[in-house]
Amino acid sequence: MRNPPLSLYIHIPWCVQKCPYCDFNSHGLKSDLPEKEYVAHLLDDLAIDAKRIGDRPVETIFIGGGTPSLFSSEAMADILNGVKQRVNLSDTAEITMEANPGTVEAGKFAGFFQAGVNRISVGIQSFQPKHLKVLGRIHNESQAENAVKQAHSAGLPTFNLDLMHGLPEQSVENAMADLKQGIELDPYHLSWYQLTIEPNTPFYSKPPELPDDDILWEIQEKGHRLLEAAGYQQYEISGYAKTGHQCRHNLNYWRFGDYLGIGCGAHGKITDAANGTIHRTVKVKHPRGYMEISRPYLDTQTRVSADDLPFEFFMNRFRLVEPCPIRDFSDFTGIELADDVERALSDAHHQGLLSISDSHWQVTAKGRRYLNSLLSCFV
Repeated sequence: MRNPPLSLYIHIPWCVQKCPYCDFNSHGLKSDLPEKEYVAHLLDDLAIDAKRIGDRPVETIFIGGGTPSLFSSEAMADILNGVKQRVNLSDTAEITMEANPGTVEAGKFAGFFQAGVNRISVGIQSFQPKHLKVLGRIHNESQAENAVKQAHSAGLPTFNLDLMHGLPEQSVENAMADLKQGIELDPYHLSWYQLTIEPNTPFYSKPPELPDDDILWEIQEKGHRLLEAAGYQQYEISGYAKTGHQCRHNLNYWRFGDYLGIGCGAHGKITDAANGTIHRTVKVKHPRGYMEISRPYLDTQTRVSADDLPFEFFMNRFRLVEPCPIRDFSDFTGIELADDVERALSDAHHQGLLSISDSHWQVTAKGRRYLNSLLSCFV
């Protein structure tokens, strides 16, 4: 078994208001933002976790939320300088920060870039007022376009746009109009994903009327062709990028890499090289509890059992279009392919969901379309 690449996820939990579809650990801001206090706790949290990784290099950082762009560029610089003091951060690390167009005034992206951020992910979701209203977004079309112009002019080497489809009462034409507008803004990367209704959200308790399956499939097919014609290559179920602009942090997730998770409710996955065990960690969820000095940041830690490892590995790895080296399975899980897993792989192959060579597995176009069916082979 060998240590997989290592990433760091940093969670900033506050939003101006929580969107009705969002099941992430985010909290509407009801008072002043406790920037300095929270940054100090983040770095204390990291100092504790850093003991688990020794001098392993951190290859990528992702600062997510919530809405990290509520923080000042000075606070972001404090975070990243503190990270460099506590872990072995690679000189070529990708450092991504999520941003909401409604929280980005002129020049803010340039400030984040100077602080050390080298990739911005702009959460647009839609350009159309009726959809933005239903989704609870605080920005408008003009603010979205201005945020993208800032990203182009800030000196950032790359940036991403987040767009959603399958929105309430959305037609194929309407979804393509959103996607075309995003493409015209010429981002390096487009995350284009379908709205799903998640438990414990307002949309779950009062579900909106979503497009039927035939419309959803037509949206996906036409959108895929539109993106590829514009020079974006699909590398993950919902990820499209121009050459050289794939999100390295997300790639590490899907390749079953390791990652520390610091901040309220942050999740982590760490391999213990000494004994080959893999643990998942979750930090204290609520900001008040997280920032209580007397309380440890770690909420739960769970060892991933050998029985669960195959499904966890394939659930992540088979999101990717690229071939998966067969040796990665034993290298990153510490177990060998059991007979029942071999049978599941063979079954997926015979169903046309997976291609198999002597050295690689690769999800087929049919497998990407019916990903849940593919993964069910391993349950």
